Amino acid sequence: MKKIVIAFDGRHFSEGAFEFVKLLNEKQAVLVTGVFLPVVDYAELLYSIGGISGPIYYKEVEMEDTGIVLSNIKHFKTKCEHAGIEFRVHQSLDKHVISELKHESRYADLMVVGSELFYENLGNSTQDDYIGNVLHKSECPVILIPENYKHPENAILTFDGGASSVYAIKQFSYLLPELIDNKATLVFAGTGSEHIPDLDYVKEYVSRHYNDLNIFKLQVNPELYFNTWLMDHSNSILVTGAYGRSAFSEMIKKSFITNVIHDHRLPIFIAHK
Repeated sequence: MKKIVIAFDGRHFSEGAFEFVKLLNEKQAVLVTGVFLPVVDYAELLYSIGGISGPIYYKEVEMEDTGIVLSNIKHFKTKCEHAGIEFRVHQSLDKHVISELKHESRYADLMVVGSELFYENLGNSTQDDYIGNVLHKSECPVILIPENYKHPENAILTFDGGASSVYAIKQFSYLLPELIDNKATLVFAGTGSEHIPDLDYVKEYVSRHYNDLNIFKLQVNPELYFNTWLMDHSNSILVTGAYGRSAFSEMIKKSFITNVIHDHRLPIFIAHK
């Protein structure tokens, strides 16, 4: 049995993230810990720009948020009970969201985050910063889940020959073998006549985990066309070692939050050392 942390920002309950956890539980029973984070950062932001009326508004927002958090916790418990999922609830009172999630991730196999709703009230750029920090600081793999997505039937394994991409492929294969029915596409993003590095090695490894394996070399500039290629694979989950040091990982790190998640609605599995 795996332990999965699902993180909610307090104001928002991600139905997409919960449905994904429910799917995993249907395939193999899991223990789910719901982490409900405060919206204190938002209130502090309002306070810092609110001038003399800031403290009063802060208290109003804080009281309202407490009620929303308690309502979301009740909703989470009810859904877990109806789905037959073993669960725990951690309600964080710590204002430091990233440090709290880092601590939670240390004692989990996997963290699930609803990518569209996680602190969306802070605005796009700040929300992206929060998600980026969660990915960077997490001590376990993270899956970002949009609210609307197709059931993943194929794993897109991004590969650039570097240790980071191979590590992500291994972690996905170890943690979620039941999610994909032995079907995967290994994608190498290169240009020109560049050969796939260590092709025999990676093929030998990945084919042990996926009977139906397709190896694909993206012949175009990945920075310009990788997201276009993904449009034809909407029933997939993207596996990447983003936040590593390789060129492909750096490309994904810069663009995948806004382009892949928001435009293509793909679940994304991210693992880094």
